[in-house]
Amino acid sequence: MNAHARDARPTAGSLVLRPWRPGDLGVLLDAYRDPAVRAGSRAPVADEEAAGHWLRAQEEGRATGLRHSFAVVDPALGDGPVGNVALSFPEPGSPSAEVGYWTVAPARGRGIAPRALEALSGWAFETFAGDGLVRLELLHQVDNPASCRVAEKAGYALAEVLPPSPPWPREGHRHTRGL
Repeated sequence: MNAHARDARPTAGSLVLRPWRPGDLGVLLDAYRDPAVRAGSRAPVADEEAAGHWLRAQEEGRATGLRHSFAVVDPALGDGPVGNVALSFPEPGSPSAEVGYWTVAPARGRGIAPRALEALSGWAFETFAGDGLVRLELLHQVDNPASCRVAEKAGYALAEVLPPSPPWPREGHRHTRGL
């Protein structure tokens, strides 16, 4: 794993992307009570046990170098996380990785998601291009036009429409961004 990836804290203007902490459990539970966050998640967090498991999985992913998940903090909205951005590799040294994100309702419509995604994307290419990373992918269901707008604002072009595939009951979009 790239040595500086473990302790990274990318920024985007006033936004800070930091690793999730055990003290963020309440914020995580509140976020997953939002139907919009749950609808876009492959593994919704329903209770404290699931939230604790999710937080541990983020630490484990960072330790293996296969998943880098960041709490998005906007000081204008307080000192707690208002969103999440994540980079996931299918295997070490893969030429492509998947990005994902969510924001809490009060953070939507403020440009936080595209700025955080842009910061994550720039950090990913800067950190992992030497390991072979050349493409990032963002997936979402077709009934989520807000995700299309975020993807486009962050430089991700629509690459294809995907057929329904569990856990997604509807067609999806694949957006990509290259190095």
